[in-house]
Amino acid sequence: MNDNTTRQAAGCPVLCVTLNPALDMTIGLDSLVPGKVNRARSHHLEAAGKGINVARVLATLGHPVTLSGFLGADNQADFEAAFAEWGLSDAFERVAGATRINVKLGEASGRVTDINGAGMQVDEAAFTRLEARIDDWIDRQQAEGSPERCAVVIAGSLPPGVSSEQLASLVQRVRTRHIACWLDTSGTALEAGLAVPPSGVKPNEQELALWAGEPLESDAARQRALASLVEHGIEQALISAGPEGVLWASPGAETLRARPPRMRVVSTVCAGDTLLAAMLHGVLCHPTPTAAMRERILRHATALSAEAVTHPGPGNPAAPELETLQQHTSIETLASAEVATAGEPRP
Repeated sequence: MNDNTTRQAAGCPVLCVTLNPALDMTIGLDSLVPGKVNRARSHHLEAAGKGINVARVLATLGHPVTLSGFLGADNQADFEAAFAEWGLSDAFERVAGATRINVKLGEASGRVTDINGAGMQVDEAAFTRLEARIDDWIDRQQAEGSPERCAVVIAGSLPPGVSSEQLASLVQRVRTRHIACWLDTSGTALEAGLAVPPSGVKPNEQELALWAGEPLESDAARQRALASLVEHGIEQALISAGPEGVLWASPGAETLRARPPRMRVVSTVCAGDTLLAAMLHGVLCHPTPTAAMRERILRHATALSAEAVTHPGPGNPAAPELETLQQHTSIETLASAEVATAGEPRP
């Protein structure tokens, strides 16, 4: 996608909600030997969390982005400095304690071991204040008269004290106000959120298989799962399927698959967040895309996600190699598959 497309994004505000942010400590190792002293060859500490990673990419692509969720008062300065550097507006609700630290151990082979903290305890009063912050943001967008050109992203895990039902209530809160809501989470939170449903989702293959009730080991099974999501009311359904590429389905359009070129992997931590951000960027800029534009949107998002694995942190839309990566990202249209699933039908 070109500079003109990026400039169009200036009128597309996005609220990224990260309920359980973290400081990510990424450590590079030749190889991890459990039970032994391991020497790091690199380390990197950065404010993170799925919604924050998505926000960084969207801001670089030209969107005015606001962040919200829950942030620990004890170490908020690290996050505030990062948000200022990245040009993100801070609407996080502060709670007592320190935001968790996640450790990512990346080996030369490409294997990554995650050690994730649980997060801070969030009480009912803090959750109610977060709801008010989300309402305030939506009120501002609707007052400006173009709610169809904005979106809310809810991404990441749940902190202690926040239930799957509460996450679903946030999705419902946004959708009731006629604002697009994209969801990227897992487990029971994903199950509850999908029931609302959100506007867009990006589960990985394993997460979607649990929802679909059958292994996604073939293109036909993947298409059935995507078709079920679309029939359930989801407008943009994506699967990140590892070596099988990225699949995208939406109502009234053919299912597309993108395969990026093989990359030397440094870190896969932010690849999925980058994919979601770039797809949302494309959909906001082109809400009714032609078939050719859908291919361009998916190619750009897949290539940017591939660029993200070559370094710690989210993808860089200004990377000089991005154009080449797009040229080497293949797009194909998948033949139609029967919607009926092998397991129990979804409600």
